[in-house]
Amino acid sequence: MSEQIKHECGIAFIRLLKPAEYYHSKYGTSLYGLNKLYLLMEKQHNRGQDGAGLANIKFGIKPGNEYIHIARSNNESPIKDLFGQIYSKIKKIEEKNPDLLNDVNWMKENADFSGELFLGHLRYGTFGKNSIENIHPFVRENNWMSRNLVIAGNFNLTNVDELFNKLVRLGQHPLQTNDTVTILEKIGKFLDDENEELFRKYKAEGKSNREISDLIAKNLNIQKILHRASKYWDGGYVIAGLLGHGDAFIMRDPCGIRPAFYYQDDEVVVVTSERPVIQTAFNVPFESIKPITPGHALVVKKDGKVEEVLFKQPSTERKSCSFERIYFSRGTDAKIYQERKQLGRLLTNSILKTIDYDLGNTVFSYIPNTASVAFRGLVEGLNDFCRGIHKEKILELGANVTPEKLDQILSIRPRIETIAVKDVKLRTFITQDKQRDDLVAHVYDVTYGTVRRGIDNLVVMDDSIVRGTTLKQSIIRMLDRLGPKKIIIVSSAPQIRYPDCYGIDMAKLGDFIAFKAVIELLKDTKQTHIINEVYKKSKTQENFPKEEIVNYVREIYKPFTIEQISQKISELITPEEAQAKVQIVYQTIEDLHDACPEDKGDWYFTGKYPTPGGNKVVNKSFINYIEGKNERAY
Repeated sequence: MSEQIKHECGIAFIRLLKPAEYYHSKYGTSLYGLNKLYLLMEKQHNRGQDGAGLANIKFGIKPGNEYIHIARSNNESPIKDLFGQIYSKIKKIEEKNPDLLNDVNWMKENADFSGELFLGHLRYGTFGKNSIENIHPFVRENNWMSRNLVIAGNFNLTNVDELFNKLVRLGQHPLQTNDTVTILEKIGKFLDDENEELFRKYKAEGKSNREISDLIAKNLNIQKILHRASKYWDGGYVIAGLLGHGDAFIMRDPCGIRPAFYYQDDEVVVVTSERPVIQTAFNVPFESIKPITPGHALVVKKDGKVEEVLFKQPSTERKSCSFERIYFSRGTDAKIYQERKQLGRLLTNSILKTIDYDLGNTVFSYIPNTASVAFRGLVEGLNDFCRGIHKEKILELGANVTPEKLDQILSIRPRIETIAVKDVKLRTFITQDKQRDDLVAHVYDVTYGTVRRGIDNLVVMDDSIVRGTTLKQSIIRMLDRLGPKKIIIVSSAPQIRYPDCYGIDMAKLGDFIAFKAVIELLKDTKQTHIINEVYKKSKTQENFPKEEIVNYVREIYKPFTIEQISQKISELITPEEAQAKVQIVYQTIEDLHDACPEDKGDWYFTGKYPTPGGNKVVNKSFINYIEGKNERAY
């Protein structure tokens, strides 16, 4: 993606299943859990660069001593700063007495973050201020260990206002209306209820308060708590929670929109947002790492029992986010790597038609680096095409084959070049639009001499096109300096037409180049009455329950083919001074599903949202656009 889009956060969870002495004996350190968590978070830095946080819970600590430790950072390099804070304290212990680091009992009693239960979080601030107060984990404190709750997650709820009102009706007085506080208080409410129910039960049996505390901690029904708390949630989420006495859970939304993977052996239970980081950090095979089932929670009890439990019925078809596959997740995941290659390969025929099969006068490249895997798939597709031509022409020669003719045939191959190089991250201090745009155009530099002026086509692969701003202000201007006859920008994703509301920073319809293009087409073809009709329909259902709202915005696109909209996009992103003709080629919805068959979340492209809240958000987003309100739709 050539333009920066902020997106989902990341989590890292570790539960140590053995006594501290075991890890010191086997791995030579009292900091095994902390060290592994640092690695898991660092390997997921792509998921959050606005902040990082860490929570740790110690088991068996005497009353009066701290057993929950929290640290957060919103530093420019938050992971480095976060662990720098923690390790600096450990360094002071080492300087005072190096032998203390090898005394696991002393470390547990005296050193922060030396417990059994770890939860790390990486934050991308899609909305709201990036103050330290916004950094996960969040804590709901109580003197009863089993009522202490720590949460962190990767989530967006579409109906926070509705949930806030339900909390008020339950008698609570939440201080904020954001989804993090709402989730924390909602789970906390039913955690309190479960504690109260068990307390009354054991009190009636004549147990002492001390006995009751232990019995509650042992018998808390996490499944019941999460089922009751999440009953009205609408959105995409992976939420990790730690209870003060030692239970833990990681829950995943019923559509599987947000990703979560876990690994378990006799030493650890690990959960992350990215599968390959577990493979790397613990040197385990792909097959041993499992996704958490949608609508289920992985529950880790204090006694070490681990199970997946159902808290909400999963949707009939998994709607995991396709943008995870196309762009956001780490490309080192075995499945994602193959899917991205297939996305590029499936574009081969469309690109060949666009250049009229003229390989000799076409140069192929990609921008940015995240498009490199899809580009590799495209190159494989082009090579397969060329091998077919070689075979056909060689067979036609029959007995007339000569070395010269073979050389001529085998010279038919794609011309692959490194066209764009990200030269430097320029800060745009200039405020005047034209001068600032000129500066932005020089963020990348080009490799001169790779394109024959006025002769060659230039095909450049991008992984997705959202706003088109960077293409117009920077990339196309840059490519045009090479003098190609035609510039073809290829998107491995389909046209992005609808806002997201499940964790990616794409909530405003007016930002999308595909939406701008279709509005212009409606004006060009004198069909603006459709805009007014969709507005009236949307406005009528503005106060409907989310379950009754219909996505009428889809009607905006119906009068036009994909090709017509792509053509208009090509016009809109072409700078006035560009000499080359510009054309956009998009992935089809059908080929997207062919490449990513297990992940059907395509609402960005089709408007088919996996939850009712999605229709509510697109409805509000369209109303905001028409009424000129530049604000978030949820």
